[in-house]
Amino acid sequence: MAVFDIHIKRFLSPDQDTINRIIRRPAIKRDHLEDIIDQVYTEVKADGDAAILKLTEQFDNVRLTNLNVSKTEIEEGIAAVSPELKKAIDTAGRNIQLFHESQKLTLRKIETTPGVQCWQEARPIQKVGLYIPGGSAPLFSTVLMLGIPAMVAGCRDVVLCTPPGKLGKIHPAILYAANKCGITKIIKAGGAQAIAGMVCGTESIPGVYKIFGPGNQFVTAAKMKGMTLGVAIDLPAGPSEVLVYADETANPVYVAADLLSQAEHGIDSQVVLVTTSEELVEKVVSEINSQLIHLSRADTAVLSLAHAYACVFEGTRKVFDFINQYAPEHLIIASNDAEDHIDKVINAGSVFVGHLTPESAGDYASGTNHTLPTAAFARSYSGVSLDSFIKKISFQKINEEGLRNLGQTIITMANNEELTAHANAVKLRLQDL
Repeated sequence: MAVFDIHIKRFLSPDQDTINRIIRRPAIKRDHLEDIIDQVYTEVKADGDAAILKLTEQFDNVRLTNLNVSKTEIEEGIAAVSPELKKAIDTAGRNIQLFHESQKLTLRKIETTPGVQCWQEARPIQKVGLYIPGGSAPLFSTVLMLGIPAMVAGCRDVVLCTPPGKLGKIHPAILYAANKCGITKIIKAGGAQAIAGMVCGTESIPGVYKIFGPGNQFVTAAKMKGMTLGVAIDLPAGPSEVLVYADETANPVYVAADLLSQAEHGIDSQVVLVTTSEELVEKVVSEINSQLIHLSRADTAVLSLAHAYACVFEGTRKVFDFINQYAPEHLIIASNDAEDHIDKVINAGSVFVGHLTPESAGDYASGTNHTLPTAAFARSYSGVSLDSFIKKISFQKINEEGLRNLGQTIITMANNEELTAHANAVKLRLQDL
């Protein structure tokens, strides 16, 4: 059995210059990345499915003859999922659906001026593409996180792209989760070529209006390229991250487990501990070493922990100043008085409140969405929600009373902006009243 001796970098009451340095995320190495993405788009635009098949063999070492997952393959995949996993997916799906249904816009008409009515109505984005990574682990939970709000929103056309395994098959749990979301258009394609396919459209892959889903640097770069071609994306994405705030009341066993649950995602995952207790850091590091020996992805976690760190501050004000500067994707508040700190959180993707609320709950089954802003984008972006799949359209209706009440205001403003045609559109109506 492997023995681990992890040491986490510590910063005791760091000054602002140090904070500015340590909250900076690692820069993505972009050597030749844009050239690769441009070439992928060029090939997909020119050759459609043929290019996707060629690039899948080139990048994923899988030779396919057809990109579409057949109805038979879906049925066989569903049958291969164990009853236990089906039950877990069903439970998670129900909670995710309940949470996202609660976000529906309530129609409310207001009269801003007598005779002037204004309101908003929601409309689904008609064509959306969902990207589900395969890689080292099939992220069937992400199917639920994206497919369910798309279903609740009423998106008309939903296409799901995910890389095939070495035998050219899609993981059964992905197929089962997709079926739960009513998704029938499933494509065996991953990486930048899948994104390019959804942006450009091919014989098998419908072009879409917006693309959702996480991925590696090639997927992210391909999504950013898609934006320049008129296709929206959910949010900028980078390596996954967690910041745990733990005070002297925290359980070091739980804190260590939370940090490790993030570290096992990938070697570039960001893992940060913030505390008011230097003694707690020692206990957490000891627990990390004890728990590592039981993890299936310990080697990955060890490489991630190599750039993890802990910050010790005097007082919660400095703690939350740091947290809001870092703007974590996931924030865990491990404290007896966790709820008292909620109002102090300004920048975070998703917050887990109290000792019994692990980040894993949000990743899978509590109901909140796990597609969240990383790399400090939580300062300006929300995570994926029902709103991500809809557009809000404003409406107004003006009657005779309203035009008389508001008309001169519009005319005055338009004339002063030297837009006399705007003013005339009101004048002509007023003359006919």
